[in-house]
Amino acid sequence: MIVSCPACGTKNRIPDDRLKDRPKCGKCGSPLPPVTMPDRPVHVTDASFGGEVLSFPGIVLVDCWAPWCGPCHMVAPVLDQLAAEYQGRIKIAKLNVDENPGMAARYSTQSIPTMLFFKGGQLVNRLVGALPKNQIEEQIRTLLV
Repeated sequence: MIVSCPACGTKNRIPDDRLKDRPKCGKCGSPLPPVTMPDRPVHVTDASFGGEVLSFPGIVLVDCWAPWCGPCHMVAPVLDQLAAEYQGRIKIAKLNVDENPGMAARYSTQSIPTMLFFKGGQLVNRLVGALPKNQIEEQIRTLLV
């Protein structure tokens, strides 16, 4: 996890297993703000994708969706449940492909919903379609091992 120091602005890399240790800035020694993984999906954009997904050291599930997509709306509550159930172990992000065509094109998102799975900033798998919770969860468990 990358955390910016509120005192000096230095970016600090904190290993996942040290997030609860009250980390301090490596440059100025000031306490860093508490870092928690959200219990709900975070919204990412073309601009924030690098920091939220590619720089994240753990597992990130990116839901590529659009507001007009019926199947995307069917998957949304499932992803909300998974974000709460797997809080602290994975991050779930939502990318509106209509508003963020750059990342959608970069990862060849041709159908929605598409779920991209990243581990350590690298794309490791994708699922396409409105899949049931157990199939999405199976992929998550595979990556957590």
